[in-house]
Amino acid sequence: MGSTYNRVTPEVVNALKDIVGKGSVFTDEEKLEAYSHDETDAEEYGHAPEVVVLPGSTDEVARVVKLANKELIPITPRGAGSGLSGGAIPEQGGIVVSLEKMNRLLELDKANMVAVVEAGIVTNDLANTVQAEGLFFAGYPMSLQTCVIGGNIAENAGGGKAVKYGVTGRYIIGLELVTPQGDVVQLGGKLVKDVSGYDLKSLVIGSEGTLGIVTKAIVKLIGYPATKSDLLVLFKTPKEAIDVVPVILSQGLTPTSIEFMDQLSCSTSCKYLNESLPYEHAGAMLLIELDGTNAAQIEMDLIETGKLCQKHGAIEVYVAEDKNNIERIWSVRRNIAEAWKVFSPVQSLEDIVVPISRIPEMIPELERLGKKYNVQIPCYGHAGDGNLHATLVKEPSMSMPDWKKNEVACLEELYKITSGFGGKISGEHGIGIKRRSYLKQVIDPVELKLMQAIKKAWDPHNIMNPGKIFA
Repeated sequence: MGSTYNRVTPEVVNALKDIVGKGSVFTDEEKLEAYSHDETDAEEYGHAPEVVVLPGSTDEVARVVKLANKELIPITPRGAGSGLSGGAIPEQGGIVVSLEKMNRLLELDKANMVAVVEAGIVTNDLANTVQAEGLFFAGYPMSLQTCVIGGNIAENAGGGKAVKYGVTGRYIIGLELVTPQGDVVQLGGKLVKDVSGYDLKSLVIGSEGTLGIVTKAIVKLIGYPATKSDLLVLFKTPKEAIDVVPVILSQGLTPTSIEFMDQLSCSTSCKYLNESLPYEHAGAMLLIELDGTNAAQIEMDLIETGKLCQKHGAIEVYVAEDKNNIERIWSVRRNIAEAWKVFSPVQSLEDIVVPISRIPEMIPELERLGKKYNVQIPCYGHAGDGNLHATLVKEPSMSMPDWKKNEVACLEELYKITSGFGGKISGEHGIGIKRRSYLKQVIDPVELKLMQAIKKAWDPHNIMNPGKIFA
């Protein structure tokens, strides 16, 4: 789906200023730099746009897209720029449409248990606002403090609570979309059921901004869980820790989260935080959270979960019931990636996903790959849903040419192993730029052709976030 694009001319810049206002159009290099990258390696993947536009309404977004479509100029939608796959990087230059000004909660409809929000609202702001009303947006990802709901929708983002509550897409029951032609369409609504034709809403969710720009969303809310408790469980080996996950789930227990940390991940994060969790004699840890409305039931489930862990090889089971201790252990989990950046800023953060029953087979494969390619591969992630962050970390002494060669070879093998286990190469971060060259190696060719056909039908000029997912 190759395309030849036109450059952004002074005439186009002036037309953009007419649409959104002079103060909402940037062309100077210093401001463009901030929109040239996301959380992937800026040196490797970064690319500056020719112009950044900050629309303030859906109508302005639609007019910008119509102009770009007419002039054959590529558009890159952008939320907070917190992605990990290069999905918001303007690889072809052109126009970045940032939705940061469209950040309002438009309606809190308690009767229908929904919130209507603009796509640029910070997910944490939405979560805090509805929590004050006793309500809960349960589909948020781990990076909720920085990410915005539009980006969550684009990636169908998940997080630590997905084992019980699911990912973003479960809670998006309606959205407003600007198509690649600049038309505005409402998909879904405040409905529990809807089988009126194709489910285009679900097609947009997770499409990484390649099928249009989401400007508003109708977010399903649930009652806020009144109580929660956490277990920190230590095991001798990663395999023992992972093996207990399907045991817990098969007993009718539904933890909110089951987070996995190998010894390498936990110790690095603890040292980074100057924390003193008892990780020295543990090969791996599980962080298990249970929540609900009945405190007595949660306590019973907590006891039963702890007993199951002890029965299946746990060294120690620690209960963290007060807020301070809960925050301590969750902080260790949340800061693993940052801790490893201190050790070595050069790394490849992966988010492979496999069926839960295959996780025990994945751990020794990661250990083997680390030795084979002379890289460290700390492993942590959402064990309750099979989503593992197996991060390739460059040894500081390794040369960059050796790192690049080993990284490519290791990723190719990692993805083939993952696919062989019935898994996929991304559970929540997306394909974007970073993984697109690998996708065709591990996906059914028929499935890939269907995806490309949808992209071509929706976006015949290929102006909407071009180069993402497909080469």
